[in-house]
Amino acid sequence: MAEGNQTVVYLSEQVVVLCSCALSFVGSSLIILTYIMWSDLRTTPRRLLVYLSVADWLSAVSYAFGVWRVFRSDSQGCVAQGAISTFANTSSFFWTVAIAVYLYVFIVRSSQRVADSLVLLFHLVSWGVPLAITVAAVSLNKIGYDASEVSVGWCWVRIHAPDRVLWMLLTGKIWEFLAYLTLPVLYILIKRHIHIAHAALSEYRPILANRPPSHSFSSMADMKLTLIPVIFIVLRIWSTVRFILLLAGSPARLNPVLVTLHGIGNTSQGAANCIMFVLLTRPIRTRLCAALCCCSKYRAGEQPSHGAPQRLLPGQDTSTQREEDSTSRVRTDR
Repeated sequence: MAEGNQTVVYLSEQVVVLCSCALSFVGSSLIILTYIMWSDLRTTPRRLLVYLSVADWLSAVSYAFGVWRVFRSDSQGCVAQGAISTFANTSSFFWTVAIAVYLYVFIVRSSQRVADSLVLLFHLVSWGVPLAITVAAVSLNKIGYDASEVSVGWCWVRIHAPDRVLWMLLTGKIWEFLAYLTLPVLYILIKRHIHIAHAALSEYRPILANRPPSHSFSSMADMKLTLIPVIFIVLRIWSTVRFILLLAGSPARLNPVLVTLHGIGNTSQGAANCIMFVLLTRPIRTRLCAALCCCSKYRAGEQPSHGAPQRLLPGQDTSTQREEDSTSRVRTDR
């Protein structure tokens, strides 16, 4: 797969990774748009998710440009693309960990005040540290053509830099390793705290209510707490494997399957977050479906009646809506 000092990126790899970039672009945009559209969703955890989505959006765009161009030298476009992707990718690591820290303080430590006070620190660290590292790397001429040794067409740390391993660590890998260790620990502690609280509450459920409790929302939240670190590791592990193979001098890092998995993993974080926090979140999914139905009616030329509500409440069907319309107006938002 290697020709001289240049790693070949096959057309099939380009197509697959570009599709992954497109999905991540759409997913990150959808998270941002839902936050803007519905004011009742503007909680602090979802605001942190929006900041993460901004970083993932920027990563998807910069990676797509790099995969599309497949740079062959240290051109200005290569350096610019490498700098943007380095900043965005490193920022994504920090925001991912910041969300876990916020949830840990808020849920386990039961202190919303302390958790909210950390948001400013999150901004300083999650934007400031990646920016400082990127500026230093560009100023010292460390960002540029890397022959796709640990990338898939895009630019990162220059292949000819004598201290390239050090800068690969500083511009991404060391933060990636720390995220591997931090995320599972924090989410395990959160899940353990929630399970203990549920066990204690279950003793009093018979006298608190006559109807059986619904576990749909708690089970979905529990599943998300499990999936967040698992998905992060599954997506990012391929780039880590290629980095380790590079350190070992193994030609296995050029395997087309491994290269493709690396490209998909590095560019899919935005799409994965959209699936978990938009498509698998029932209230948001219901609103999106209602908005899409409304758009399709307008395109078909069906104007809604003046007094008809434009949105169903989460979990409300059309028959219930008709009954409520006969007595009162349905609230459009919760």
